[in-house]
Amino acid sequence: MKQAYDLKIVILDGYTENPGDLSWAGLNGFGQVEYYDRTSEDEILSRIQKADIVLTNKTPLRKENLSQCPSLKYIGVLATGYDVVDIRYCKEHNIVVTNVPGYGTKAVAQFAIALLLEVCNRVGYHAKAVQEGKWNAQPDWCFWDYPLIELADKTMGIIGLGRIGQSTAKIASALGMKVQYFDEYVNTDIYKKTSLEELLKTSDVICLHCPLTKDNYHIISKESLQLMKKNAILINNSRGKLVDEQALAKALENNEVFAAALDVTNDEPIDKDSPLLKLDNCIITPHISWAARESRQRIMDTTIENLKAFLEGKTLNRVEE
Repeated sequence: MKQAYDLKIVILDGYTENPGDLSWAGLNGFGQVEYYDRTSEDEILSRIQKADIVLTNKTPLRKENLSQCPSLKYIGVLATGYDVVDIRYCKEHNIVVTNVPGYGTKAVAQFAIALLLEVCNRVGYHAKAVQEGKWNAQPDWCFWDYPLIELADKTMGIIGLGRIGQSTAKIASALGMKVQYFDEYVNTDIYKKTSLEELLKTSDVICLHCPLTKDNYHIISKESLQLMKKNAILINNSRGKLVDEQALAKALENNEVFAAALDVTNDEPIDKDSPLLKLDNCIITPHISWAARESRQRIMDTTIENLKAFLEGKTLNRVEE
């Protein structure tokens, strides 16, 4: 390994992680830092070819480019998910890959509840309507254009009771909701464990908090939507491909389920022709559950800790499969 001051560190897509409210200064002592806000596919190779260390959020690092980077020894992923990196190639060629687990647990859980509350109260809509003069034009002392829903005593079904699922469950419980969950790997007596079918049939709110795997791709399908209550609310700020969007759009359009609130979609950014964009009972936000400043600071801090450990010959948050 080169001396620290000889190392070339390349940040491929730093803007989303740090649009200017954080600092990359913690990397300065580790080498010469080359920073890019964004990197297009045809710019990747020229930017990483002579790098010793590469940091990426969503810019893909595949075999065809990695194979032409003889100095590369370390890739730091500025996120928990690391599917943007060819892990098999890196393992075979002794390139260490690290990620940042658990940085956004509280923020993502908070955002899941925010999506739910927006469905139930439509605060943003009604605030905008007041600014536009609609309240002043009413013959009554108040108005509402959407049904207002009280969550107390309703049942939240959480698919995936990991760290984020548990954090969401705590908030839901504080709102007076009954919580049940489906998870093949987690067992707890705190909340009621059910089968997936039972959860779909009996939950007023269904919240997805599971990683995407080959086994749960489109776990929310035409068939599962048909099992849900007609007043059910679907919340997804986990992974877009957990939901069959065409089936969801039809179910929402036909009032087979009450509403959906999504912070993730099958394609990101969402296809401008997606039928979900035309539906009044579907709220979509641009994958920002993770983006609170506090969460992004944790990404920054852990990334620096990961790199420091690597340079000291230690292992911290290494991923290998």
